[in-house]
Amino acid sequence: MKKNFAIIGLGRFGGSICRTLAGSGQEVLVIDTNEEQVNKYMDIATHAVIANAQDEGTLRSLGLDNFDQVVVAIGEDIQASILVTLMLKEMGVPYILAKAQNDYHARVLEKIGADVVVHPERDMGERIAHRMVSKNMLDYLEVSREYSFAEIKVTEDKYFHHTLADLNIHDRFSINVVGIRRAAGEMLIAPTGQTEVLPNDTLLVIGAIKDVERFDNET
Repeated sequence: MKKNFAIIGLGRFGGSICRTLAGSGQEVLVIDTNEEQVNKYMDIATHAVIANAQDEGTLRSLGLDNFDQVVVAIGEDIQASILVTLMLKEMGVPYILAKAQNDYHARVLEKIGADVVVHPERDMGERIAHRMVSKNMLDYLEVSREYSFAEIKVTEDKYFHHTLADLNIHDRFSINVVGIRRAAGEMLIAPTGQTEVLPNDTLLVIGAIKDVERFDNET
């Protein structure tokens, strides 16, 4: 279903979100004070506006309270990020996603009402670090402070040609196998207990961070 999104700030983070949303057919409004940056997205976003988002009158004139989601992707200016998020919240924007520069910035954004706070640089660093230390983990993503999602390649012979029920992964490791990627590229979503694990399969698992890491070490 098509939704309306507004993105404030067209750095690498905001620009990447814009291209992805526009590419999926969504309605996207982008806002930045930098004319050169805005011009880059004239033919990508539905609407591109040169404006100062720290002005409440500007935000109201753009009708941001009518958008399904607003992304505050302002770069280094933490004060501007906080101010814009606060004004959007007071305007009644139903869903605000805000980019944080550090943990202190994130705590303030959460306190003033941002629905989701992301740390793109930190999160990407964590994903790369986990891939560096594990020969089997192909990707890693924390979905909260307690839980993570990972793609783990199975290399231990003892797992091959056994069903998920036989391996009893859920009870042994307290994680859920939500998908299996075959070596040939086939993807199995929500595999059943009777699904067999084959050589070079990649398991998509979700669970507590410590349990996912324990499973990775085991495989």
